[in-house]
Amino acid sequence: MSAEPRAVGAAVMGRESPSKLSVRGIAKRYGAADALLPMDLDVWPGEFLTVLGPSGSGKTTLLQLVAGLIEPSAGSLFIDGEDRTHTPVHQRGIGVVFQNYALFPHLTVRENVLFPLQMRRVPAPELKRRAAEALGMVGLGALEDRFPRELSGGQQQRVALARCLVYQPALILMDEPLGALDRKLREAMQMEIKRLHRETGATIIFVTHDQEEALALSDRILLMNHGRIEQIGTPQHIYEHPASLFAADFIGLSNVIQGRIGAGGVLETPDGALPLPPEAPRLSSGATAALVVRPEHVSLRPATPECAALRGRIVESVYAGSEFRLLVTLGSGTTIVARRSPGQAPLAIGDEVVLDWDAAQGRLLPA
Repeated sequence: MSAEPRAVGAAVMGRESPSKLSVRGIAKRYGAADALLPMDLDVWPGEFLTVLGPSGSGKTTLLQLVAGLIEPSAGSLFIDGEDRTHTPVHQRGIGVVFQNYALFPHLTVRENVLFPLQMRRVPAPELKRRAAEALGMVGLGALEDRFPRELSGGQQQRVALARCLVYQPALILMDEPLGALDRKLREAMQMEIKRLHRETGATIIFVTHDQEEALALSDRILLMNHGRIEQIGTPQHIYEHPASLFAADFIGLSNVIQGRIGAGGVLETPDGALPLPPEAPRLSSGATAALVVRPEHVSLRPATPECAALRGRIVESVYAGSEFRLLVTLGSGTTIVARRSPGQAPLAIGDEVVLDWDAAQGRLLPA
């Protein structure tokens, strides 16, 4: 869960209210190809759920099924407890924000925002008030008479958000809405979306392939792979407790050390025996496994008895502002990445180092 307090937090974590969206056995098949394998999912009122995964993982197919843009091959879909499996897209009460903004170029900012209200025949006295509120929410009240071509990319995206929020949809779907923005503007818009989510209490399903974006925005992350759910949980839980090698590799940067389970609670590797994490799953002796260690947990210092220890040589050093990222090659050829503060004693390419980490910081996964 996001560290920021939110009124819906109890509902999201404690499941105190019915789900906003519930899918049961939903699947999509095109001929002999499975775009989405049967899956169950609940999204809670006020939750920010990010659907994350590589291209072809099924995340956009799931979004299209929820929106009603395509028909499922199997399963059911409920919004606020009502069966919406075959309800037309315009009757689902869902708002969608696209990557390309989809603004009407011949309409002003105000007219773009008014459009969904006019389509719903909202009484005229309400139109001006609700449009002004929506534009004020995204900080564009002073630009309401401009046309989309007269706005920056970030401003156009804010118009798209205002147009979606203005009619208070039951559910908001965002399909990689920040993908066309540069990095600085993208980060600014992430904070804008977090603010709008907090202030409106809207239920949002956000699709992206950017794992940093998912970690920054989400209450929960739904990680998809090959048309199925790989793992679902809070950003912190998925980052610190990946359920598979795919999850460990896709969410953040991981060091993966392959080996076999040996006697005495160690992982036998070509570079030496490494102690297993205290909460490692029980695997039979000789079973292949992988030890996952995040770069921030790797220290370049003399080893101590309670820590894992490996020896290697620094082959690359990358300065990233707040840290150095050091690539260390072990004797077996395995490369380990370590993060090091600029304030620490400098290390250079070619230096031989000892790597260690607290064994409890590792994660053992079956290979």
